[in-house]
Amino acid sequence: MTSTTTELIPAPLTAGNPAAGAGFVLDAGTVIDAGPGTERTARWLRGALGAATGFALPPGSDGGGALRLRIRPEEAARLGPEGYTLHVDGDAVTVHGGGPAGVFWGAQTLRQLLGPDAFRRAPLAPGRRWTVPGTAVEDAPRFRWRGLMLDVARHFTPKEGVLRYLDLMAAHKLNVFHFHLTDDQGWRVEIKRYPKLTETGAWRARTKFGHRASPLWEEKPHGGHYTQDDIREIVAYAAERHIAVVPEIDLPGHSQAAIAAYPELGNTDVIDTTALSVWDTWGISPNVLAPTDTTLRFYEGVFEELLELFPTGATEFPADSADPPSPAFSAFSPFSAFIHVGGDECPKDQWRRSPAAQARIKELGLADEDALQSWFIRHFDRWLTARGRRLIGWDEILEGGLAEGAAVASWRGYQGGIAAARAGHDVVMCPEQHVYLDHRQAADPDEPVPIGFVRTLEDVYRFEPVPPELDARQAGHVLGTQANLWTEVMENHARVDYQAFPRLAAFAEVAWSRLPAPAERDFAGFERRMAAHYRRLDALGVDYRPPSGPRPWQRRPGVPGRPLDGPPPKR
Repeated sequence: MTSTTTELIPAPLTAGNPAAGAGFVLDAGTVIDAGPGTERTARWLRGALGAATGFALPPGSDGGGALRLRIRPEEAARLGPEGYTLHVDGDAVTVHGGGPAGVFWGAQTLRQLLGPDAFRRAPLAPGRRWTVPGTAVEDAPRFRWRGLMLDVARHFTPKEGVLRYLDLMAAHKLNVFHFHLTDDQGWRVEIKRYPKLTETGAWRARTKFGHRASPLWEEKPHGGHYTQDDIREIVAYAAERHIAVVPEIDLPGHSQAAIAAYPELGNTDVIDTTALSVWDTWGISPNVLAPTDTTLRFYEGVFEELLELFPTGATEFPADSADPPSPAFSAFSPFSAFIHVGGDECPKDQWRRSPAAQARIKELGLADEDALQSWFIRHFDRWLTARGRRLIGWDEILEGGLAEGAAVASWRGYQGGIAAARAGHDVVMCPEQHVYLDHRQAADPDEPVPIGFVRTLEDVYRFEPVPPELDARQAGHVLGTQANLWTEVMENHARVDYQAFPRLAAFAEVAWSRLPAPAERDFAGFERRMAAHYRRLDALGVDYRPPSGPRPWQRRPGVPGRPLDGPPPKR
């Protein structure tokens, strides 16, 4: 079985069939002819298609029977570094990319054209005939930042699950993995100079089951963390797939796990921080970091180790590796320079009651507690900038004054992003009411642990990342868009799959494809293409929500959520 260009997701710029009947047959004699800078895509193709077909796909010289991979400057000038053309005829499949990433995205399109079985890990029928239909595809992304945020702090995702989601991102041409590593409920990254962050901070005694108002508890410890070598592996695995990893370390709020591990980080003149444990419920903890030099030096130490674990581009991988990366790699993956510092949902009550915090406000000549939070963010903006990095935070970092050079992830609707873009700051649009995939997918009473507003597949498909209020110059500050998966009520990877898919496929098309205005988008056509895409997701083992509603094992009867009725706010 093969797919056609009319079944591709995300939709390409153009796709035609100039050579009807002249499809390319992939067989045991097929070779991969990889030009300079395309070696990583060749290696990925050999692993992915080799596993599904059983063919070796060895290196070979240019000629008939080849998958031909090339980087061409003219494609870069015309389509950008992530753009590509794919041409299929009876002799070869040729992918020309504007850069290494463009070649890789072209290879993802090739895999779709081979049919759903190309997404399996072993051949279903050894020796079968694999045909790529004759076609010509020209493609390039609309947005540079096409992101997915995975929260591993609330419910821990083991390393293998993270690598799996990087593969799912690559299959949908998403290129930024926002790695939410710390929160009140857990600290997930090893910091060698502060071992208690994971010895103590990575584990909670029990977990709320359902929404925070639920009376249900899972009465067993929950936790886990990634070693520094795990992080290096994740970053390298992502780089092979042209995905930048942006880590998030929350401050000054959402920090109870860190305070439980190191009580001196908290407001010790207000509460007994030695009595705190890693938080076992959901919501916004009142326990926030103290605005002291001790806290600043502690987190500088955290970030010093973090910067080594998350290098700014593939050129920072070991130069003596067997396949040193092309310098062009980092040219179109600037987002690996970003460090996310949270900055959201920081209650100010402890600072209001803390003599030390009030003295700090007076010492610094600040107006109030909002300005104190801004001082926190500005400090780390300067610290990161001095080390060649860029700070990004949730839109609360606008309160009290936006740090110079900081970028904003606009989650509380569009307004934060609009304000930041108008002020000349870069923005990632991820408004809660549109692309928070933890929100429920239907009003169906069988929907598991329903949270928030109903956000259907069609709602996500009609999401528009660029607000009409922005002029062309301001819109240029919209780096792109991101879907967020908060895992309070997602206790395992099957629940994450259910909330993510199929909506992540619709989001990927919004982020990649040049779609018309939301009301003019062909959702019926997208649904027809999804019929083929569901078979790809089946082959990948994704536990998605079927169009007809949850399967029996996907339901969570009796586990209360927090559904919100009516349409979500527009802004």
